[in-house]
Amino acid sequence: MSDGGADLLVRHDTEYEYSSQVAVAQHLAYLQPLDAPGQEVSDFRLDITPSPGRLKPGRDVFGNHRTHFSLTRPHQALLVRVQSRVRLRPRFAQLDPEASEPWEAVRDSLRYVAGAPFREVSEFTFDSPYVLRDAQLRDYARASFPAGAPILAGAGDLMHRVHRDFRYEAGSTDASTTVLEAFAARAGVCQDFSHVMIGCLRSLGLPARYVSGYLHTQPRFARMTHGAADAAPPRPAPAVIGADASHAWVAVHCPRLGWVEFDPTNDAIPGTGHVRLANGRDYGDVAPLRGVVQGGGDHQLRVAVSLSAA
Repeated sequence: MSDGGADLLVRHDTEYEYSSQVAVAQHLAYLQPLDAPGQEVSDFRLDITPSPGRLKPGRDVFGNHRTHFSLTRPHQALLVRVQSRVRLRPRFAQLDPEASEPWEAVRDSLRYVAGAPFREVSEFTFDSPYVLRDAQLRDYARASFPAGAPILAGAGDLMHRVHRDFRYEAGSTDASTTVLEAFAARAGVCQDFSHVMIGCLRSLGLPARYVSGYLHTQPRFARMTHGAADAAPPRPAPAVIGADASHAWVAVHCPRLGWVEFDPTNDAIPGTGHVRLANGRDYGDVAPLRGVVQGGGDHQLRVAVSLSAA
């Protein structure tokens, strides 16, 4: 495309098979990509089998698309199938981290002051269920944030270090693993890499949020070298981690530039291969599909995700 963008077709199937019948079920899905800067959704289709008795789309407090649906007839299987067409444009190809504000200035601007106006971004500096601030995380992060360092240069260095120091190991953690457990193990998957980086940033008083989405097999992204983005245009990556599956990365708030994203799993600035589903404090806010069922016994879960050029 002439603007350096990409058109992607995303397919995401989630299938449950139960050992006995489910009498009633309530589910919440975060499966519709965002319409946001650099990302335009031209088509979205959600198919649910068996057909839900009630389906209610809406938005959550963070502005994400979410869908509640209820199944009130007995069933022994559930298939949730999503297809989306998304157009992506480069957002961070010309990013200059050295031009961002000193990290201490960002931290101090978000401290509580009686009578001062509330700033929404400040809520991403506090603890959340999966990400607790901790002295261990603060001490690890400080090596990337010397006095006066620009906030985005520090975040880029922290991304490099998390990518280098932590081992990507599928199956070593699960959805309930806390940030301190992942930090102690120095291993995990994209969810854990993201939680650790977010915990490090928040432990310094900096605003950081969790981004859920998808990653194409050969995305175009900007590498960061010595704290600055490459001057060359984004280029295809020969291999990435977490591709063609649900993925997660981090966004850091810079007053001058807004939310800027970092993918510690791949040591990269997201480009036209990262499709954003939702933003939250941590994984718990934006899990793609969750639910409460009555009955069902044991279950088997199968998830299939594919991204292709549209």
